[in-house]
Parts: sequence; C-alpha cells; structure tokens
Amino acid sequence: MFRILFLLIVVMSAIEIGVFLWFGDLFGAGFVVFGILFTGVVGAWFAKNQGLETLYRGREQLYYGRIPAEEIFDGICILIGAVLLMTPGFVTDTIGFLLLFPVTRTPFKSWIKSGIKSMINRGSITIFRR
Repeated sequence: MFRILFLLIVVMSAIEIGVFLWFGDLFGAGFVVFGILFTGVVGAWFAKNQGLETLYRGREQLYYGRIPAEEIFDGICILIGAVLLMTPGFVTDTIGFLLLFPVTRTPFKSWIKSGIKSMINRGSITIFRR
C-alpha cells in the first residue's frame, strides 16, 4: 500500500508540474499563481460550508436515533477534497472540487464504500458488534 501511495504522489507531482508549465506558457506565471491562490481560498470556503452542512445533517440523524452513515462518507469525501484543494495544483484542485460538490461526490462515496466492504471481506478490517 505504501508503494502505491508513494508512486501516486510522485506521479501526481510530475503531472502537476507539467500542468503548471503548460498553463504558465499559455497564460503566464501570474495566472498560475493567481489560480493556485484563488482555488485554495474558494475551496477552503466551500469545504467549510459543505462540512458544516454535513455535520448538521449528521446531528439531525443522531437526534432521530439513526446512524449517520451517509454523512460519515460525505465527511470523508469532504475532508479528502479539502486536503486536495490545499495542495497546490490544478489537477488536485479539480479532484478536490469534485469531492466537495454533492452531485459529483456520489461516485466517490460508492467507490469508498466498495473498498471498505472488500477490506472487511478480506479480513483487513474487523468490526466488532455488541
């Protein structure tokens, strides 16, 4: 798992540098710097709003005695999206924004759910029930 993560980080960094150079050549360095700062600020604001909304929905589910399962997965996606938006780069920002918008978050949530289910089936994760 560490090797895959390491490779992903190295490959993503190389892609981001390539996109920076390409956009810098097309639009200039000022555009690239402004784009990095703008997407960071807008992304942080949007992640905060989505996170608070998800937190309120989770509290509401708990108030009615239900497990906030969807809200937990929403929160995971919002957290990952916020981290990606704080990372400088246009590719990571695009993925981060996709994780923040509720409509585009759905495929990511189903991917995370299926990954967790497969880890449970393999025995990598154990859930104890009382």
